[in-house]
Amino acid sequence: MAVDAGVQPEKPVRKQQLRSLRTQQKLLDAALEAFSENGFKGTSTRDIAERAGVHHPLITYHFKNKEELWRASADRIFRQFNRAIIEAYESTANECPRTRTAAVIRAYVNSAAEQPELHKVILQEASYPSARLDWLVETHLKPLFEASVKDLEALQDQGVAVPGNPALLFNMIRVSAGGLLALSNELKGTSGLDMSTQSSIDSLADMIINVFLPNDAPANWKDLQTADS
Repeated sequence: MAVDAGVQPEKPVRKQQLRSLRTQQKLLDAALEAFSENGFKGTSTRDIAERAGVHHPLITYHFKNKEELWRASADRIFRQFNRAIIEAYESTANECPRTRTAAVIRAYVNSAAEQPELHKVILQEASYPSARLDWLVETHLKPLFEASVKDLEALQDQGVAVPGNPALLFNMIRVSAGGLLALSNELKGTSGLDMSTQSSIDSLADMIINVFLPNDAPANWKDLQTADS
């Protein structure tokens, strides 16, 4: 039986595509690691290529330049992080506001522990004004802030969350989670805290929830929710 000549190239093309995807994955992993450790200015594309174990020219083949690679690596880790937050919201859609917000805080803490590079990158970029920081704020940080602050305002109105500026409250919760975990090496040295264990991560989440959401949701929270809508 004759073989259709038009079908033959599919296998090598697929293999080439898989190799290309693996290379991109290696570069993104290595870039995120390097940028989180050394910042954008302190990271060279040669360092990233060495960490990824690939030839240096492959960086400009897959990504136009270091800036594009930085954005791609930031996009990737924030997508994973945001997915965990969305899943926490969706899985507790019918729960009371405190339970729902507590679940989001737990998802935030666990995700920050699994991906400490995310907050390290934020700390690196927040050190000075830049176009990268502006992009990070508008693309990833501000949408999370705007959605979360509305929920915190509602919880404050119900007496569940501590009173005060809701924007400041949100950032205190965020830094208590991601900031502490980004400083895990320092915490271990100064305080003997091992933030790599699940028990420590759970304890951190519990403490954040109890400190910032000290009160139970009102028994009539569904009625309040209906009235607000």
